[in-house]
Amino acid sequence: MLDIKTLRQDPDSVIQALEKRGVEFDLPAFSALDARRKEADVRSQGLLAERKAASKKIGELVSAGASVDEAKAQVDEVLARLASDLEAATAEADAVQAEIDTLLMETPNLPDPQVPFGATEDDNVEVLKWGEPASFAFEPKDHVDLGEALTQMDFETAGKIAGARFSMLSGDLARLHRALAQFMLDIHTQAHGYQEVYVPYIVNEASLTGTGQLPKFAEDSFRLEGEQGFYLAPTAEVPVTNIARGQIYDTDKLGEEGLRYVAHTPCFRSEAGSYGRDTRGLIRQHQFEKVELVQIVRPAQSEDALEALTGHAEAILQALELPYRKVILCGGDLGFSSALTYDLEVWLPGQSTYREISSCSNFRDFQARRLQARWRNPETGKPELLHTLNGSGLAVGRTLVAVMENGQQADGSIRLPAPLHAYMAGQDCISPV
Repeated sequence: MLDIKTLRQDPDSVIQALEKRGVEFDLPAFSALDARRKEADVRSQGLLAERKAASKKIGELVSAGASVDEAKAQVDEVLARLASDLEAATAEADAVQAEIDTLLMETPNLPDPQVPFGATEDDNVEVLKWGEPASFAFEPKDHVDLGEALTQMDFETAGKIAGARFSMLSGDLARLHRALAQFMLDIHTQAHGYQEVYVPYIVNEASLTGTGQLPKFAEDSFRLEGEQGFYLAPTAEVPVTNIARGQIYDTDKLGEEGLRYVAHTPCFRSEAGSYGRDTRGLIRQHQFEKVELVQIVRPAQSEDALEALTGHAEAILQALELPYRKVILCGGDLGFSSALTYDLEVWLPGQSTYREISSCSNFRDFQARRLQARWRNPETGKPELLHTLNGSGLAVGRTLVAVMENGQQADGSIRLPAPLHAYMAGQDCISPV
């Protein structure tokens, strides 16, 4: 959520920043609401002062010769009127504040100055490339053709069980999927200093509101029936980041580098608005798995933390020898809560293009303000908002796709990267039966 102080003190900077996103902020509406709220607050304070003065009036009336009962009757009439007026003023202030909160909740984060202008992913700016796409002496296949030839990737049965945009893996491919997740967790916990957490796959409205999926993007998530307000988690970012909701951390608890969490979870997304896109294969599914990295840090650390977190995701791609490129997202492609995002795009020979496999984002204090995730600054002794970051390290299904397509051989077999052999009981290749 945006800082309301910034809106009041420097509204022009907010408007200019949001223009980079293609978002037009309704400043006149905000200013009118803010003025109404101030007026209601002033009126409430005035009525409170009147009530206090009226309460003292009983003693004054008695001192002037009135009986206690007469004094109380006279003052009670005034107090009743003031109570009614105060209730009305308080209700108006609350209603106006709710409108302000809704406006701010539906306004995206301000992009970092280095975020480039642009409307779509075509306007993202390449930062680097790593690795060279392999040359094949044959026409490379995509993962669907490879998986179906192995008889270990079945979309028809998955469709019978659930519907479109679901998949079923079996045999060595199912084992490879599990191996990839385990490999990623081991690297992030043993080499990168993340604490593994196992979190609920179901989250409540407060959690989704805290990370920015609600209220604006409710249609993107699966809501469960019932009165509890439960949703299937669209990403582990939601439950893991919400660990910090309502917390005030002492500096000792944060440690030198802040908090680092990693979680492997299924993710559930309705893919609203994506109909017709990536309908083939594993790229865009209603259910998929990710190994998610979350960092919760002091504000002064978040820029370096983003570089470190992105590097941790890159390390997985490099270990698996998967060519990729790193891009910085333009304003029009930037996620709602993010101030700055790097996308890692892996090379897929079957599509002859780079496709996103990880998004690494710095949210600054945008999520923390919604979450009220804070730390106690030892220099001031006062609570201050933390900064939150997250990134995929990596999307498991898309990594499976990349391993299959980049490791494919002329006979339809899949050569496995060396770091995975131990996770596959020494197996270095998946071959057709």
